[in-house]
Amino acid sequence: MKLIARALADAARDLSQTSDTARLDAELLMAEALHIDRDRLILRPPDSAVPERFWTMVQRRLKGEPVAYITGRRAFWNIDLHVGPGVLVPRPDSEVLIASAIEHFEGRKGPKRILDLGTGPGTLLLAALDIWSEATGLGIDVSRQAMSYAAANARRLGFEPRVKLRLGNWADGIEERFDLILCNPPYVAEGAELGPGVREYEPDEALFAGLHGLDAYRALAPQLPRLLSENGLAAVEIGADQADPVAELLARDGLKAEVANDLAGRPRAVLLTWN
Repeated sequence: MKLIARALADAARDLSQTSDTARLDAELLMAEALHIDRDRLILRPPDSAVPERFWTMVQRRLKGEPVAYITGRRAFWNIDLHVGPGVLVPRPDSEVLIASAIEHFEGRKGPKRILDLGTGPGTLLLAALDIWSEATGLGIDVSRQAMSYAAANARRLGFEPRVKLRLGNWADGIEERFDLILCNPPYVAEGAELGPGVREYEPDEALFAGLHGLDAYRALAPQLPRLLSENGLAAVEIGADQADPVAELLARDGLKAEVANDLAGRPRAVLLTWN
């Protein structure tokens, strides 16, 4: 057995104690250690020694540290984002917001102005700008560290001329209207059980939102109607058990709410349009 294949098997076995995606974790860490992408690792694995840093990264993962923090990057939709401690790790579940936006604008002009509330490392905003090349966007976050990552990602992806980033609390002080509003707010209830490493490593302000996880939606509810343009869409991520209470909170002042499911069939977004 080749050294790389044996190391992957050993690492996946060890990581299975703490991770539900042990093999994937091992492959991502190995690809990073070898400075190649995962597709190359799988299709044409190099016949070489295992870098020592691979085992160092495996040990960090065994302690629960997110793979994205260890490698410093995470793929989302069609872009790669640089991430690290202090920002929420982008998750595939959030891609339902982008998919819903594509469906909403299908057959007509795409959005010209995009707002991303709680932008983090720029996840949703930059993915949308990659799709709609004529759009410009505004990203807002309360975290200076998140803003730093978002700015660096926008610059690296070539979107800097089309992006403005603002430090702030949701949409306070914003007067214009937007064709597309994207938001992945904190929605975890205080005391809720989370996966290994999430509570220990990811920022509390990006995760928790009060006793029932609804505080951020209460703050957003009165702001969305004044921000959404006539034919626009607001796509707001939710927890799988929050569809009814969040739809009730956000469907106000003439906005109607629909629920979109993620790939696992779980409610994952509330979509808001004008009646």
